[in-house]
Amino acid sequence: MGLDYNKLGFKCGLEIHRQLEGKKLFCKCPAINSDDKPNLKVERYLRAAAGETGEVDIAASFEMKKGKKFIYEADSKDCCLVELDESPPEPVNQDALSTALEIALLLNATIVDEIQFMRKTVVDGSNVSGFQRTALIAFDGFIETSKGKVNIPTLLLEEEAAKKIKATDSSVTYRLDRLGIPMVEIATDASIKDPEHCKETAEKIGMILRSTGKVKRGLGTIRQDVNVSIKGHARVEIKGFQDLKSIPKVINNEITRQQKNKQSKPEVRNAKPDFSTEYLRPLPGAARMYPETDVALIIPNLEGIKKSELIDEKIASLQEKYKINPDLARALVNHADIDFYEYVKEFPHIEASFIAETLINTPKEIASRLKVNINNINHKDIKEALNFLNQQKIPKEAVFELLCDVAQGKPMNINKFKKADSKGLESEIKKIVESKPGLNPGAYMGIIMGKYRGKVDGKEVMDILKKLVN
Repeated sequence: MGLDYNKLGFKCGLEIHRQLEGKKLFCKCPAINSDDKPNLKVERYLRAAAGETGEVDIAASFEMKKGKKFIYEADSKDCCLVELDESPPEPVNQDALSTALEIALLLNATIVDEIQFMRKTVVDGSNVSGFQRTALIAFDGFIETSKGKVNIPTLLLEEEAAKKIKATDSSVTYRLDRLGIPMVEIATDASIKDPEHCKETAEKIGMILRSTGKVKRGLGTIRQDVNVSIKGHARVEIKGFQDLKSIPKVINNEITRQQKNKQSKPEVRNAKPDFSTEYLRPLPGAARMYPETDVALIIPNLEGIKKSELIDEKIASLQEKYKINPDLARALVNHADIDFYEYVKEFPHIEASFIAETLINTPKEIASRLKVNINNINHKDIKEALNFLNQQKIPKEAVFELLCDVAQGKPMNINKFKKADSKGLESEIKKIVESKPGLNPGAYMGIIMGKYRGKVDGKEVMDILKKLVN
């Protein structure tokens, strides 16, 4: 029997963190997640500073009491004195700011009049300076979901933290290639109805971010934190989700844990591979924030900021305009190196659905059938094969065969796929039908296509069969 989330007083909100492409936020170092061997190394101890309230944040105080030494490794190709906290920040990366403003528009949010970067105290070693630079970009946004509107109170632009490499009882080693990469943080309110709705909301926000074409993709470039509580229990922030599919399982396990545990304190917990959670530290509060005096106030400029077409809208457009099935349409949109519309324009005499099939599924089928590396097939090869079809020099079935040859390192030879004469084809099909009476059209189709492989059009064969077979 499922849980009654309404009766439980279920409250849930999301924080989505996504890295942006380009340069780092406050220097000109490339925003890359590097695996190159480091050539720099520094060691630090960190202490927490009081925030605007005059108090030291409880989470920062907890980390500082551990007394750990922090070791930072870096590669000079993607790290400079800014990351090492030996130089003030440079002016904010305008490309990253523009991307954040576009995301704000896509989230239906109100952009602030002035952008004030703040310092958020972080003394777990993930920031060399002991703080993270973060700024409110927009507020009061929302997205529509299958279970109603989910409000987005804040959109922040901030620095990514350093990457933890290893830890001992006395020290933690970090890599600095990730430190300073621009990152947006999107927070929802508690209007998420249940664990599956939380997963849907994360998927929708992720789709919106990818629609800009300006966010990083791949392992480690996006993180989801979930805030969850039930009636009579304090809010718990859960970090460390491996993928979106794990969100409902982890949330349900956390609800069960809270039901069993009568003592309740605000805390941060880590999601484990078995979908349970473990204690990390106290939940931070407002005491960790204070103004960043090294970064000037910024007046947002929306000139030239345009909303990108959403991925879901592109998929719907492909389905409606070109009658392409949903899976093919999604694959076309997600392949950044494929300009489907260019192909449709270049080959007007070929059905758009066949072009889509050739671009997405044909290479996979060739790889599966021939057990070859389809990297041998490039856009030039596909266009060459489609051009023969567009000029009606070969039937549709020959496109696959030509690309099979390319995959095996052979040159394209359209002579062996010269289209069979229509009158002669009908005569041959009639002979096959008469010699093997009683078969269904599909069986005849298999025999004929096997005999005329790559030389006849399947539709033409079926049209002839319909006339000959009752």
